[in-house]
Amino acid sequence: MKTKVWIALLALYIVWGSTYLAIRFSVETIPPFLHAAVRFLVSGVILYLWRRAAGDPAPTVSNWKATAIVGAALLLGGNGLVAWAEQTVPSGIAALMITTSPFWLVLFESMRAGGAKPTWQAIVGLFIGFGGVFLLVGPSEITGSGVSFDTFGIILLLFAPFFWSLGSIYAKGADMPKSTLLSTGMQMLTGAAALFIVSLIKGELNGFSVGLVSTRSWLGLAYLITFGSLIGFVSYGWLLHNAPISLMSTYAYVNPLVAVLLGSLLANEPLNGRILVAAAIIIGSVIIINTARQVKVKTQPLQAVPDGDD
Repeated sequence: MKTKVWIALLALYIVWGSTYLAIRFSVETIPPFLHAAVRFLVSGVILYLWRRAAGDPAPTVSNWKATAIVGAALLLGGNGLVAWAEQTVPSGIAALMITTSPFWLVLFESMRAGGAKPTWQAIVGLFIGFGGVFLLVGPSEITGSGVSFDTFGIILLLFAPFFWSLGSIYAKGADMPKSTLLSTGMQMLTGAAALFIVSLIKGELNGFSVGLVSTRSWLGLAYLITFGSLIGFVSYGWLLHNAPISLMSTYAYVNPLVAVLLGSLLANEPLNGRILVAAAIIIGSVIIINTARQVKVKTQPLQAVPDGDD
């Protein structure tokens, strides 16, 4: 069993760490919200039909309402904004910014009725983490680096984990299906609908032609559907029931490192001392926060699409 756990965990590290680069390749010639809508529609249909055929009970209307709210928050507000940002921001930087989701989780959990209040270790982790974010994307005049990033893209990446965490906290008390994979499939379907609506409102279909999509973008989208959404989520769902939560949480520390390295190796994205130091600070703060949360209270894993990419 231990061997299977580590194989599944290694797959999760590599697959979800690589999805940020796949998103970047996809949105080079496919509009960001349209690409995400297609990705989650295909993945959602496959997951939903599979779990229903496997015997998972039919979801109720209340289940659909809850997953629609979570799907919109996580996949539209979270993944959609990441895809939009990656048109101008390197994939590795995007991955590091999304790693800050636990910052918001701590804050939202403390404001929720009956939610756990942050420990002093978590508060220290928050201050350290935000310092790392400032070092990563702050003005180059202050941080002392000649590398700067698109301001609008960085703002989108600040809001993405905000929505992701908001949806995750809501999912804790929502009427979600007991099956994690069925719930994930439903979130993908409802999230895809929200993404399509925003894509239409944003006018992404105006002038868009399938013939103009590059081979690299098609491959990126195919990778996101098969590996990112299906293999990744199946591995995650299996690990939820076969691995300690403390071990599961390590993917949040490893994924951004994989993303940064792959972005540098395969897409010539910037990788300098400032980025490496900032990455160490951010990931270190997340470790402090997660450790403090696990010591303070033992909770069940959220029945929501996990931090991965997205």
